[in-house]
Amino acid sequence: MDGKPLITDSASELRNALPDGGALLGLDLGTKTIGIATSDAGWRFATAGKTLARGKFGRDREPLAALIKERDIKAIVIGLPRNMDASEGPRAQSARAYARNLLEAFGLPVLLWDERWSTQSAKAAMIGQDMSRAKRAEKIDSHAAAVILQGALDALAGNAF
Repeated sequence: MDGKPLITDSASELRNALPDGGALLGLDLGTKTIGIATSDAGWRFATAGKTLARGKFGRDREPLAALIKERDIKAIVIGLPRNMDASEGPRAQSARAYARNLLEAFGLPVLLWDERWSTQSAKAAMIGQDMSRAKRAEKIDSHAAAVILQGALDALAGNAF
């Protein structure tokens, strides 16, 4: 990275900021929980992780910091909840504010990735795996984070958008 902070919605900007790749952290920000996913350093696979109870950013920071250190995370991908017409409402503004908090706390580049349909896609995949309703409810946020992160990985690898 060239030293200037980066929050972007462009996969190519993030790719340019990280020419050597590195593991990414994917977040699906809900009002009550944060779904977490991580990628491999080669940007091929997103893997669903755990779900955190969401609080004020100060409370979220410690478990995220531990994960960033443990996995040697190089950038963060956050789902940007756009409306179906691609406009942005209060939830998108909240995601952008969270991205600014992450950048300030960790100094890592942040990619805001369109998350329309991510939860539905994750739910359909879990139903396809014959996962029970109770198990789906427990894991939906982290699986949605993995869908968001995989979409960004595909774009970073030049496979989409």
